[in-house]
Amino acid sequence: MFESIGHLKKYCNSLTRYSRYKTREVKIGDIPLGSDNPIRIQSMTTTNTMDTIATVEQTIRMVNAGCEYVRITAPSKLEAENLAEIKKELQKRGYNVPLIADIHFTPNAAEVAARMVEKVRVNPGNYADRKKFQIIEYDDLQYEAELERIRQKFSPLVKICKEYGTAMRIGTNHGSLSDRIMSRYGDTPLGMVESALEFVRICEELNYYDIILSMKASNPQIMIQAYRLLISKMEEEEMNYPLHLGVTEAGGGEDGRIKSAMGIGTLLEDGLGDTIRVSLTEDPEFEAPVAIQIAERYKNRENHQPIPDIEINPLDPFSYNKRVSREVSNIGGGNVTKVVADYGDRPVNNHADLEDIGYQYFPETDKWNISDSAADFIYLGKNPPPFELPNGLMPVYDFEYWQHRKLLTAIPLLTLRDYLENDLPPDAVKFVTIKSSDFSVRVFDKIKSDRNAVITVDTKNEHGMADQRRIFFELLAKKINNPVIIRRQYNSLTEDRLRLYPSTDFGALLIDGLGDGVWFKADKVINISEENQEAIPRGKYIRRFQNKTVTKEKIINRILFGILQAARVRISKTEYIACPSCGRTLFDLQETTEMIRRRTEHLKGVKIAIMGCIVNGPGEMADADYGYVGSGIGKITLYKGKDIINRNIAAEHAVDALINLIKEDNRWMEAK
Repeated sequence: MFESIGHLKKYCNSLTRYSRYKTREVKIGDIPLGSDNPIRIQSMTTTNTMDTIATVEQTIRMVNAGCEYVRITAPSKLEAENLAEIKKELQKRGYNVPLIADIHFTPNAAEVAARMVEKVRVNPGNYADRKKFQIIEYDDLQYEAELERIRQKFSPLVKICKEYGTAMRIGTNHGSLSDRIMSRYGDTPLGMVESALEFVRICEELNYYDIILSMKASNPQIMIQAYRLLISKMEEEEMNYPLHLGVTEAGGGEDGRIKSAMGIGTLLEDGLGDTIRVSLTEDPEFEAPVAIQIAERYKNRENHQPIPDIEINPLDPFSYNKRVSREVSNIGGGNVTKVVADYGDRPVNNHADLEDIGYQYFPETDKWNISDSAADFIYLGKNPPPFELPNGLMPVYDFEYWQHRKLLTAIPLLTLRDYLENDLPPDAVKFVTIKSSDFSVRVFDKIKSDRNAVITVDTKNEHGMADQRRIFFELLAKKINNPVIIRRQYNSLTEDRLRLYPSTDFGALLIDGLGDGVWFKADKVINISEENQEAIPRGKYIRRFQNKTVTKEKIINRILFGILQAARVRISKTEYIACPSCGRTLFDLQETTEMIRRRTEHLKGVKIAIMGCIVNGPGEMADADYGYVGSGIGKITLYKGKDIINRNIAAEHAVDALINLIKEDNRWMEAK
């Protein structure tokens, strides 16, 4: 029997009615956060904090781009003291933006900064706790003794913040949980939550409540589960602190935007989140516009068409479990999530048209080359191509056309009315489109007994993800295990929003194990050049491509495979976990990330982490196969998982050493 949405499974106001989760208000300078305030936008400088003018000028660019708060690293007391000079210069230029000091390892720097800026960020994994990557077994007495030691080191900062009216973000990072937390809770969302709440409880003991919490990870799935669990735990302890949302080390370009929109957007869909930071390996002024576009989508969301309430939640929102479905024509079951390419409003006239969805034809041999990101199905409407499709690409036609032409080797797409009023051959595979308003006993019974029906769930609701999730919940409740393709249509979106919105809508369902296929359509061709569309602002380093027209089908196919990769349900390319840079960074992250990408982007399924310093580097290696971490000026340390393989390699030789490490593991292949 499914458990009620009450108590342990509750992490938001409603799974169907959009509303912001009400948190307490925290004042950060003149810009309050939480409660009924808008979702606030912030980012972090990448300059050397001791370079006052460079930091001020970058801060101004960030504010002009839409940042409401600006975070600056203070790795030592010296940088913390210079925050006063930065603030003075900003005010001289007419900018009163609240500043946030970012602190790791150095309580004395935090105590200095808290007297000067509007907010300090501390990481409980390395502020007063220990992170030496040691496995230590703590009994209860030892654990409490460590907590008391932390209380003694952390309390002075809390008292200073209370005295000066300074807010505090207690920001847990999945990659930097302390040895003590790891020993008791493991590398888990629960460990992340408890790491933060231990510090919160110390604050409350001292009657200090100007707190913001964050649960960041490079894996959106872990990040989402941690925030949901945090809400549940806060409810149990009668807390309601505002949430800072972000996917850490998301990377840059399109992949970084997809991953960020998936993690942040999934939580915003359920009304969670009070401030957001999109972390990209780019100049920080390019982060705020992305965050703004994500947040803007929820300004009037509460006016959406009503969706029936969920009284029973069939999912565990704090862990991943794939919905069990039976296999129909290689969809569902144990198969990877499938991709449908939509050519319903554009005829396929020649072989070259299919290059946009991963199929390259060679006429001299009459053979096809199929890429790792090749679509699995192609919707053709009523327009058959004038040539034979490649093996592995299954055509889908409108039902009337399919029936009239007797296309038994293709798949018909039926409306629910078509499905209920026509008898198809019992062995005919068919796609049946269903909306949330279509459910009835008759529909349930027919779908459940049809072993060759694939459901395509569609929605026109403004709160579309919740509407489609509602359909999945009905299927789970009725024990209907037909495979499901998630289908969406987007109208009049800019290029940027076409990357961000589907990443949230599809990603939020895939993250919870819902969906066996993905399919979306945009209402018009996006007339852009490949140079322009690939050259998403990334700061100094932009990948250049031959200038040619790009079709919407190519863009959509790439976005869908990017979404599947970010959700970890289908791996089709190399994954890069790259931090967004800050004043602690020991090498040029943008340049180095591009250099590594150029030489390794053909390594399907390999995860490479590129970290500017030690703060989160080794911890994030837990989610990567190989790590490239700054360990000193001009020095790089290479990791395999969490293990150090080579220390302090000269930077000019480090990429070659990384490639040799991959070769030693027999995971290297030459680029085609």
